[in-house]
Amino acid sequence: MKNIGVIDIGGTTIKFAVWQGNELVACLAKPTPNNLPDFYELLTTQVNQMKQTYPLSGVAISSPGAVNQKTGVIEGASALPYIHNFEIQSVLAAKFGLPVSIENDANCAALAELDSGAGQQATSLVFLIIGTGVGGSIIINHQVWHGAHLFGGEFGYALSNDRETVSQLGTAVSVAKRYEVATGHQLSGKQVFELAEQGDGDAKAAVQVMCQALAKAIYNIQYSFDPERIILGGAISNNPQLIPMLNQAIAAIRQRVEIASIKPEIVSCAYHDQANLRGAVVDFNQMYPTL
Repeated sequence: MKNIGVIDIGGTTIKFAVWQGNELVACLAKPTPNNLPDFYELLTTQVNQMKQTYPLSGVAISSPGAVNQKTGVIEGASALPYIHNFEIQSVLAAKFGLPVSIENDANCAALAELDSGAGQQATSLVFLIIGTGVGGSIIINHQVWHGAHLFGGEFGYALSNDRETVSQLGTAVSVAKRYEVATGHQLSGKQVFELAEQGDGDAKAAVQVMCQALAKAIYNIQYSFDPERIILGGAISNNPQLIPMLNQAIAAIRQRVEIASIKPEIVSCAYHDQANLRGAVVDFNQMYPTL
């Protein structure tokens, strides 16, 4: 049985686990260090502890940033500037004494959904993660489409109107900000959604802007990449009202664009907290198929 050490690097915590027999075991989380030496020490200590109990074949890592799998460099930027712009994969492999794979966290989440979650039996899908901004991933023929500049799936950068991006308009955070501007009241996005359901006009207007921005993005994604399925992740994907609202907004777009014959298939993600860990394993197996 192949055991794989798994690491999910986050800005606040780093999650560790072992993949054994198609499940994650020995799961724990540690605070994320604020410097590279302590980061190395934490990861090396945890992997060595895994190795004492499990014969590891390698280590699979989910990471923020634009991961260049050809060079082993994490490009771009994240809350952890010390992990970027050098060959970190080879350094970690040497420290662990094991093969190492690294992939972007949104891409890992998409691979988890493709492998055994909401994207099962699909060969192509788009994963949209809706948090403080909007990120995502594109899967074509079971493989991540990284793009020429490692920006494949960065849908949040797309313009939703002449001035504002999808990330600026299409999140629960933006809903809360719009409501505060309109009313002077500081609430969470979830609270504004609840008020909208109760009929509050300002709340409904704030939520409508978000739904229209996401619906336009999903419509454009469908007609750009034509995926079999579009999967929504992030805390807001737990809201049972979200997909019906998006479907309604997309239906309105399709009425305006009479030649638009395709109705995007939108589903909520199956995995939440474990998505990055599970997807890192899928990526490791793709990178090292013979181990």
